[in-house]
Parts: sequence; C-alpha cells; structure tokens
Amino acid sequence: MILGDVHPLRRVIFGCSGLGLTAAEKRFFSAAQPFGFILFARNIDTPDQVAGLCQDLRDSVGWHAPILIDQEGGRVQRMGAPHWMTFNPPLQDAACADPARAFWLRGRLIAADLAGVGVDVNCAPCCDVATDTTHPFLQNRCFGFDPQTVRTNAQAHIDGLRAGGVAPVIKHLPGHGRGVTDSHLALPTVTAAEADLRATDFAAFQGLTGASMGMTGHMVLQAIDPDRPATQSPKVLNLIREDIGFDGLLMTDDLSMEALDGSIVDRAMTSLTAGCDVALHCNGDMDQMTALADAVPEFDGPAATRASAALSDRPSAQEIDISALRSEFRALTEG
Repeated sequence: MILGDVHPLRRVIFGCSGLGLTAAEKRFFSAAQPFGFILFARNIDTPDQVAGLCQDLRDSVGWHAPILIDQEGGRVQRMGAPHWMTFNPPLQDAACADPARAFWLRGRLIAADLAGVGVDVNCAPCCDVATDTTHPFLQNRCFGFDPQTVRTNAQAHIDGLRAGGVAPVIKHLPGHGRGVTDSHLALPTVTAAEADLRATDFAAFQGLTGASMGMTGHMVLQAIDPDRPATQSPKVLNLIREDIGFDGLLMTDDLSMEALDGSIVDRAMTSLTAGCDVALHCNGDMDQMTALADAVPEFDGPAATRASAALSDRPSAQEIDISALRSEFRALTEG
C-alpha cells in the first residue's frame, strides 16, 4: 500500500477517548485523515469490543489504517488478563537460559493477541540500554545492560512480532537508557560524552532489520545538542538517520508528555520541522486533536516515501501452534 492508494494523510497519529467511538470522533477522524491510531488501557475491555473499535476506527477514515498499541509486557501492557497473556518485564526475561528464543516467543505470542483483535503495530521493542541508574519508569522495560545483548534480544523480538503479523516500532531513538528522570513528568538531561553514547546507546539500534518504524525519546543529549530534546533536535534526528542508520518512518514519543514545552501544536510543529515524520498524540483530547488537525500538514517528500514504505511493510501472520509456543515460553521464563 502507498499513500496514493488512500486519501491524503495527515502527519499525525491520534488516540480516542473510550471503549467505542463517539459520533463526534467519527466525524472528526473522517475529516482529519490521520496516518493511524493508538490504543490505551482506556480503550480496552474484551476481545470483541477491541476488534469492533479497531474496525470502527478504520471505517471512520475509509481505509485499513495502522492501529498501534504499547504491548511490551510487564508494567506497560494495555491488553491483559483475563482475555490476553500477561508477561514478565522484559529485563526479567533477559536473564533466562535462552533469552533470544524467549524474546522471539514473546514477540510471536504478543502478536497473536494483537492480530486477533485487529491491532497491527506494536510500539516495541525498547532498545534502550539499561543502567543501574536508569529511571524505574524505563529500566525493567529494557532488553539488557549492554548494546550487544539489547540488539540480539530486540532483533529476536522484532522477528517474533513480524512472524505473527504485527509491525514493530523500535524505541526510544537514539537511546533513553541513561535517563534518570521520568520523561512523562519532566525532561531528562543526559551528560554522557559523545563517545560513550556512540559505543552504547546508539550502538544498540544499529544493524536491526525488519523495523520500518521508530519512535524518538524525549531527552536532552548534552554532547549532541544541549538546547533541544532529541525529538525536536535537527542534530539528533540527523544522527539517527546518518550515524545510527535508521531510514524508516520516525514518529515522536507522545506529545502529551510533560518533557516538552509549549502548546500541543508548538510541540508537534517543532518536532516535524526538526525532522520527525509523524507526530504521536495519545490522550484523545478532542480540543487538542482539532488544533493539531488544523496545523499538521499532509505527507509529502521523504516523509511520504517513508510512510508508504511502512504501510507496505506491515507483515502477514505465519501459521503456527500457539498453544505449543505458550508452553515453551512458560517453561523457559518461569524456571
């Protein structure tokens, strides 16, 4: 699928307010034509309800728009018991006897749950390298304490998600593991030298395959750009493209997070102007979404090329015995 196959799309991803779409949301999404949607716990109840919501979201825009979710496992898991599997925090599974196999299985099982209700993009894996001082909001969401371990486990997870028909979003580029502040509440500042960042944080993302979408992190890297958070820094975003080598669709982390200053429109436009392809707005607030729809442009140029590639790269599920995979996964991670 390419952008020309559907209506002109706006460079924004929106959330919605509840378990079902309101009439106002349907009208708004039809007119706004966002690139896609993202679901949160407020949107999740039963499998039939989630499947219906996904269909209604796509019906509102008139095409098979991508629907995203943060289904990492552990603390960040929007779909959980009793209808869907629950998982350890990723860092816990990284300590099992065969972590690469565990992360492939984890990805494949999460994908089965997501694809079963119509969600086709997962905002995972977190390729941030954990440290002893990483803020608790992030630390156990990481895949390891060194870049090689993170890269190996993340690649396995990407492959598992794709085998189940779900596209991954690697995050938080160019690496959030040194943050000691929760970026939901304030802007972290990282003081590490550039050489250290390149050897660890950036290296964890290099060479990953199968991820045509990525997400930025809201933090300041003093060695690269002391004045602007990564999401809004042309220097950092160029580093992601040129040095790390990520050439996929790059979305912001949630614009609603308190790490960023200014109005919601200022946050979006500064990020897009700096080099992000898509603004991610998660809270479902209609006033804010309306303001963004009025300000955010439609795709064109390189952003349109990357968006088309990401849409075309959504995978199909490979048939497999899910119950057998569940048993294998539990035996591997519960020992």
